[in-house]
Formats: sequence, structure tokens, C-alpha cells
Amino acid sequence: MRTLTAATTLAVLFSSAALTATPAFADTSKVLPVKSAGDIVVDGVHQRVFVSDPYQGKVVATDYSGSVVGTVASLPGVTGLQLSADSGTVYAASPGANAIVAIDTATVTESTRYATGDGTGPAHLALAGGKLWFGYGTTEHGHIGSLDLSGAEPVQALDQDPGTDYPGAPLLAATPGAPNVLAAAAPEYYNSWLGVYDVSGGTATRTARHGDLGSTSDLALTPDGSRLITANPGNEHHVWQTSDLTQLSGYTTEYHPSAVAIAADGTVAAGTDTPYDPSLYIFRPGAKSTVREYTWPDTDRISGYDELGGADLAWEPGAGAGRLFAVTHNSDSVYTLRVLQGSTKATTTVSVDAPATATRTKKLTVKGKVTSKLAFPAGVKLTVTRTDLDSPKGKTLPSVTAKADGTFSFTDTPPAGGKVKYAVAFAGDADHAAGAGSDSVDVSRARPVLTVNNNGKVYSYGKDVKFTAHLGKTWKNRTVEIWADPFGGDKPNKRVKSGKVDSHGNLSVTLDLKRDTKVTAKFAGDSRYKAATAASTVGARVSVSTSVSNHYRAKYTWNHTYYFFHKSKNPLITTKMSYYEGRKQKFEFEVHYQGKWYPGDPDYFALGADGVSRVQITGNHGQDVGWRFRVRSSYINGSSGDTVNSTTHGAWKYFTFTG
Repeated sequence: MRTLTAATTLAVLFSSAALTATPAFADTSKVLPVKSAGDIVVDGVHQRVFVSDPYQGKVVATDYSGSVVGTVASLPGVTGLQLSADSGTVYAASPGANAIVAIDTATVTESTRYATGDGTGPAHLALAGGKLWFGYGTTEHGHIGSLDLSGAEPVQALDQDPGTDYPGAPLLAATPGAPNVLAAAAPEYYNSWLGVYDVSGGTATRTARHGDLGSTSDLALTPDGSRLITANPGNEHHVWQTSDLTQLSGYTTEYHPSAVAIAADGTVAAGTDTPYDPSLYIFRPGAKSTVREYTWPDTDRISGYDELGGADLAWEPGAGAGRLFAVTHNSDSVYTLRVLQGSTKATTTVSVDAPATATRTKKLTVKGKVTSKLAFPAGVKLTVTRTDLDSPKGKTLPSVTAKADGTFSFTDTPPAGGKVKYAVAFAGDADHAAGAGSDSVDVSRARPVLTVNNNGKVYSYGKDVKFTAHLGKTWKNRTVEIWADPFGGDKPNKRVKSGKVDSHGNLSVTLDLKRDTKVTAKFAGDSRYKAATAASTVGARVSVSTSVSNHYRAKYTWNHTYYFFHKSKNPLITTKMSYYEGRKQKFEFEVHYQGKWYPGDPDYFALGADGVSRVQITGNHGQDVGWRFRVRSSYINGSSGDTVNSTTHGAWKYFTFTG
């Protein structure tokens, strides 16, 4: 088990090189329960987002966070969506059902189904001139139809422009600011048309047409209807003058434009299906350079970066609404709704550069720069926060004013040592998103005195030993932890005591030693003294006893107790030793001759699970009569099969044989 002290946690929190913080690419994102995406509309009244799924034949409604609030199924091939003027209905074009389906936005249920005729296959929708217009047809032949829902019964009209044969059901676009303008474009590549219609008379009267455009994956009218923006193959989103479809200067984006959405104030969101490079470009009204760009992430780090499909962008309705909604997907057909906040504001970057090291209570200087695509007004104020061991929640310092070029600097005298983080933030304004950056400096701290006694000592098995950790001078923290780590992989390193040292700087704990043990004292440090550790390693002998049996008497002689055996009996030597898996005892056998003991070859015998080892001494003991012998059992660190105890020798046992 790992334990992070307060100082360690703060060190991790504060550790950083010069950091540059930028706002996240999206405020929220959530995976959608769809396998495709045909269109997206946003209901600002109920704050709901509707996404069509042609593959599964359904429309999914979510709240603004992406949580599903309802689903309408049985809509084969459903693609185009259109929100009614009163936000009470979402119309969905279902080519597989040859119908346009009305969905109640409050209950997310199907309310009405309008049949458009066998083989029509309506796919795309737009509201203009008080009617619901739909693009329908096959890949080879596409047409425009209308549905008048103002009377008691719906009135349908097909083939509104028989003079234009669109390859595929045409995409449609309209805008409330020019209620009688309808634009159409073909989704197929060859012989594609772009058309503009006047629908003020109840029918679609073509006012302009442009051919050989190539496939169009999305189109949108500016709020006043004077310009039409299309997503076509190339490296820009095309701009057209609506009155005569004269091509104007476009928006430079990236190859494979896929989507376009225009906010009520004229802000243009231009998307591409290009991964890796910026995939979404935001242009303020009248500007041809971006105010902001987005690159979709590698969602699952397996199936690749997300892409933006055709018609998968929508702004929140209403003037001043800042939310932009995008549906992206990866190669595994995982679709994600992304809600982008403040997309019309330029990204703000705050870089902070503090010195790598500094001396506590000595003045230091922090520098940095605030940058953005849009110029900042004069006198931009930046907030400064210092976070250190004395102020882990942060302490507000005097604000700093950026110069005209965005650079800034300030001085500070850090009262605490350790990792000190300086965070500089810009709150944001009408034109700029908020931004923040930080950097940390390693401020010096004194090294405390920390010791643990008993290092190198060896104790008897089961001995109660008192260990004392001593802590010298510190600032505020007087707490010490004592950890005991017995040798052997089966015993964990364990904290055995934690507390404040006494008036002498001491903290003690008594341990029952049965193995060699490393005892470590830990001090977490404080704002003026570094963290510290001190260790003491002590030894613990094993418990070993030896007994002799099969003798006929025992007698103290020759300065020892001797066991006497008849020559017909084999001595049995029983050893009891502290058990450890795989442990063996060293058995030594010696004979006395002319005043000296001479050793035989020692041998090792395994202990049973009960810690017992029995050795019987066999042979022709008639030849041993009159000789003196002795035996000893020992634990030898390393040679006895393990290294968890200190070498321990048992007592010698003496014996002799008689006739």
C-alpha cells in the first residue's frame, strides 16, 4: 500500500515546467446512441438537440448536455430535419417511408405523418414562404416539392422546378431573415446544380442557377439571405451572391469541406471531415480570417481521430446565443455530440515563466505573455494566485496589467519553500475567451535532522525492542511516521506509529522482533524544512532448541552435561527452530581427541512445517565406546534457505557410548 504524505501530494500537484493553458476544445461531449448522423437541429425553447440516424431509422433528442430525453423510431432512412417557427414541431424527412413526419418537441413523440407519394423518397427540408419544402428523388433524378400546412388539410406540390434535374434529392436552405428565398444544391458529384428560388408566390420560381459545381454536402444562407455558403470539394467553403449566384471570395478552411452553419448574428462555422488538422473554423461576421479553430480528439485512442460529417453543425437559435453543436464520429461509427461554448470568442493563451529555483524570503520575478487572435484592449488585468505549502488552496496576489504587446511581469517574495506555483488568469470579455497559465518554482528549504536508533544491533527471537525516532528543528510540522518492514516477501511494510514528537523531539514505538527488520522514520516536511527519511536495520535471531533422547542416563562431567548411551542404542537429536518456508538447520558433529574438538562434515536438514528436525546417529557404536562427541543445530543466514533472520547457533549437546 502506498501512502502519499501531504507534502508528496502537493509536490505532485505543483510539479510542472512552464505551462501554457488554453480552454478545452469543447465544454461537454457525450456519445450518442446512433450509428449514423443525417442532420441536426436545435430547439432553443425546450433546449433540446435533435439528431437523425438514417442507418437505424430514428431521431434522437437530447438535452444540451447530450443526455437522451427521447427517441422516435420507425423512420426508415430519416435524414433532413426542420424546426417549426414556433419551436413546437420538428419535421423529419423519411425517404424509406415516403413521408414527412411531425415530431412534438415537448414530448418527443410522433404527432403526424404526411405521405409524399410512392417512390418520392423525401430527404431534405426547409421552411420558406410559409411552406415546408422538401428535396426528394433518386440518385439520378432529384426534385423539389412543397407541403402547405396552413389550411385544414395539407396541400402538396411536386416537381416545382421541372427545368432542373438534380442528381439526387437536393439539399435545401432557408433563413427567417429572407423568408421568400430558398436555395438548393445536389449532393451527387456529376452534373450537379446549385439553384436559388423565389417562393413568395407559393411556387418555387428559379432566379439563379449554377452548374458543374460538384457534390454539395451542406449549404446555409446568411441571416439576410444575401449570401449562400456551400461545402464542396476543395480547400475552401464557397460563397455565392444569392441574387445571381456570382461566386465571391470564400472562406479558406481545409480540403473536404463537409458542413456549414451560420448563427443569427452572421458568425460562420465551417467544418471539414479532415482528421488531425483543424476540422472546424469559426469566422466572425465580415471577417475572412478565423477567430477560433478546433481539432477533434482521438476519442478512444484506438479507432482514430473524430471527423465531422455533412450537415452535422447547428447553432443555438437566437441573437447572442453562443452555443455551437457538432456531431462527430470515428472509424468505429461512434458518434459524439459536442457542445462548444463561446465559439465566437477568440482563444486566449497565457504563458507563464517562473525561475526554476529560488531562495525562500528572497524576491523573484515571474514573466509571461497573454496572446489571442484578436487584439486585447489596453490595460488588460490579469489575476495572480500563489499556491504553496502554507496556502494549499491558493493566495491571491496583486493583479498585474499586461503591456500593449501582451507581456507582463511581477515580483514576489515566497514565504514558503518547496514547490510554489504561480497561476495567472484572464477572466475573458466579450471578444476573448478566458485563459490561464501557470509555472512552478522550486523554493529552497532547510534539511532537518532525523535519526532512528538501534541500527546494526541484533536481538534474540521475540525480543521487545524500543525504537526511537528523533526529529530536530522544524517550522510547523512536528509529526513523524515510523514504518517497520520485516524481511521476507510475505510481510508488508507497515506504518506502526504516527504522531507528534515530544518536547525532546522523540517518538518511540516498541516492536516484537521475530525477523530482521528495517525501521524507517518519515517526516513529510513543512514550508521551511524538506521532507526527510531515516532508517535503522536490526537483526533478529531465530529460536532454536535441541534435545537428546534414547540415552540411559545424563551426568555432569568434563565440565558439561553428558548423555550416556549403550552401544546398542542410536542417539536421536531433535531440533525445534522458528519455521519459515524452505528453511533448513545446519547440523554439526564433532569428536574430542587429545584435548581438542575435531569437526566432521556438517550437513543441512529440512525443518517440518512444525519447525522440527530429527536426526538419528547410526553406525557400529561398539567402536565409539569411550569416545566423547558433541552436536549442534544452527540457522545460517543465506545457507539455511532464507535470509529473513540473523545467524543463530544452538547449544552444543554432549554424549558418549558405554559397553
